[in-house]
Amino acid sequence: MRRSRKFTDRGEGLASPAPDVPTDVCALCGRALVPGPSVEQHHLVPRSAGGRVTVPLHRVCHRKIHAELTERELAGPYATVAALRAHPAIAAFIRWVANKPPEFTTRTEPRRR
Repeated sequence: MRRSRKFTDRGEGLASPAPDVPTDVCALCGRALVPGPSVEQHHLVPRSAGGRVTVPLHRVCHRKIHAELTERELAGPYATVAALRAHPAIAAFIRWVANKPPEFTTRTEPRRR
């Protein structure tokens, strides 16, 4: 049985956190992160495009990113946190979620493509 490179004993192929990104706040909205199921890791460049660097996000923030952008867009012009924040729909979402508690979650509707 072949094992995935993701789970090798030496740690090869594992995603690594982005340098200089605090792990106690959401990289997208800047609200505090509460450890547990409301925190997810987002690959800045999708794994399917060879991405390894991750940033911590609230689940609701992560779902919004993937509801708005395709894998191709994430691998190209939106491969940085600054670019994600500049996207009009995501910027509006950040303004909306700013006053919500860290554990807040809601259903995220996918964008109609």
